[in-house]
Amino acid sequence: MHAICLVLLVSAADPAMEKAAIQRVLDDQTVAWNKGDLPGFMKGYLDSDELSFFSGDKKTKGWKATLERYQKHYQGEGKEMGVLSFEEMSIELLGDDHALVRGRFRLKLKSESPTGIFTLVMRKTPAGWRIIHDHTSASEAPPMKKG
Repeated sequence: MHAICLVLLVSAADPAMEKAAIQRVLDDQTVAWNKGDLPGFMKGYLDSDELSFFSGDKKTKGWKATLERYQKHYQGEGKEMGVLSFEEMSIELLGDDHALVRGRFRLKLKSESPTGIFTLVMRKTPAGWRIIHDHTSASEAPPMKKG
């Protein structure tokens, strides 16, 4: 009887600890981004062909393709990475090994400050929590004022 109780205690995840671990992944991503370290930023994503990234009407499949998308949009000629922050965060555990994360991103660039919302599906892996699906929507630019 004692062995059964021990197994149940070991397998029951502490929700506060799991949410803190997820938050650390996202915090590590912002630190890496703000250093210009895209491979470091990508450590938050599952390194798999099954990773999915949706933005606007575009779908990207796979870790490598997602990295290449970020490189094209933020490290290509004339592009900048700026300073990234995540706000309005909500982390909801969906069982012991999946979570739903919602929030807002803000990016401070030299001449603009884009923002938008995101939804992440995360999975607990042997390497820790990783994003398996990212759906990010940028706010539309405000209309230009006519002078």
